Amino acid sequence: MELNEIKAVYFLGAGGIGMSAIARYFMHKGLVVAGYDKTDTQLTRQLCQEGMSIHYTEDLALIPEPCKNPKECLVIYTPAIPSDNIELQYFREQGFDIQKRAQVLGTLTRAHQGLCVAGTHGKTTTSTMCAHIMHQSKADCNAFLGGISKNYHTNYILSQSDYVVIEADEFDRSFHWLRPWMSVITATDADHLDIYGTKEAYLESFAHYSSLIQPGGALIIHRGLEMQERLQPGVRRYDYALNEGDFHAENIVIDNGEISFDFVSPIERVNNIRLGQPVPINIENGIAAMAMAQLCGCTAEELRSGMASFQGVERRFDFKIKNNTTVLLSDYAHHPQEIFQSASSIRQLYRNRKITAIFQPHLYTRTRDFYKEFADSLSLLDRVVLCDIYPAREEPIPGVTSQLIYDHLKPGVEKEMIHKEQVPDYVRTHSMDVVVILGAGDLDNMVPEIQQILEQKTK
Repeated sequence: MELNEIKAVYFLGAGGIGMSAIARYFMHKGLVVAGYDKTDTQLTRQLCQEGMSIHYTEDLALIPEPCKNPKECLVIYTPAIPSDNIELQYFREQGFDIQKRAQVLGTLTRAHQGLCVAGTHGKTTTSTMCAHIMHQSKADCNAFLGGISKNYHTNYILSQSDYVVIEADEFDRSFHWLRPWMSVITATDADHLDIYGTKEAYLESFAHYSSLIQPGGALIIHRGLEMQERLQPGVRRYDYALNEGDFHAENIVIDNGEISFDFVSPIERVNNIRLGQPVPINIENGIAAMAMAQLCGCTAEELRSGMASFQGVERRFDFKIKNNTTVLLSDYAHHPQEIFQSASSIRQLYRNRKITAIFQPHLYTRTRDFYKEFADSLSLLDRVVLCDIYPAREEPIPGVTSQLIYDHLKPGVEKEMIHKEQVPDYVRTHSMDVVVILGAGDLDNMVPEIQQILEQKTK
């Protein structure tokens, strides 16, 4: 089904962060947009306020009539929806055009010049940063992001530009649907082994993704990755890193909560870049984002302005309290390397303060595969509070619990294991200096309550 033939769009898994961006795109086009999700969240309620119809029980009677015509309704689903979902089965039996979210994004990359950001970690911040730089420049852009931009309070930007910035998700090989004009690849640390099976298969998936970049476009890849890219003739290749590569930083200054550096580029050197979200890991994220924006024609002043005004992404190194006595931040980090980078950045910013991480592991398989690496990364901090594993799409695996991480934390690290429901009381009854809430599960829902407790304690 061509996009211009569609009159209604139905989403299975409507409340997913990536799904909601596409829902907003179709609502902006004036189509009937509806869907199902098993959980009522702030995001689904917001979508309803914007004009989408969402229900939370598998029930064919709740599907709006305009979404029951196979010739006019496109069905978009997330791989997290079980195959025995009643509504999914109905749409399959009735012959609807059913596409994954990534397929729809792939269609958009064929219709526009796709600027995609892939990688095990860093892709949400880098893509959001690039979208912000582009959107406030003469080039402008559309964007479908994997997190809520704090500049725009949404995960979606619409404009008349021919550029579209897309977060390229490797889960379930979704990014193989894309046809990028340019792409950044930030990292290829093995993940999603429940899908890929082996690290080698994971790296091969990224190699195949790199072959999808269109001739005339470009790959901007982090220096030193294990993957071997396979580029089509006519695709330019650049690498980047913190201190070396075609794109890199010089004269980095981290002082008094501020970060500045010079951006070294084969196109044009740009001095005195200041980070609007001054987090050490954002230096590398910013190098990649500026590289892609500069290749699209953004000027030196547009790069400076975009980086200085970038406010960050919700749940990505997201400060909730930041003062001389208490710091609270929320970070979506849920892979050992992400946690390593998060912990390293926090340690750089707060060298002489006691840092507590409250971590909710995400997925039994990921915990089983990486519990030693999780323990090593978390051991960079002073105190680690572990909650039960957030199962997401999985059933429990015998013997796989947070205890595996707990038992491998390095000597000298204070450690506790508690249930998620005990977290507010734990924060209330223990001294807290710098606190980071880590993970991709639902522990983040408690952050407002934790913030309130900490603010009351410092009054």
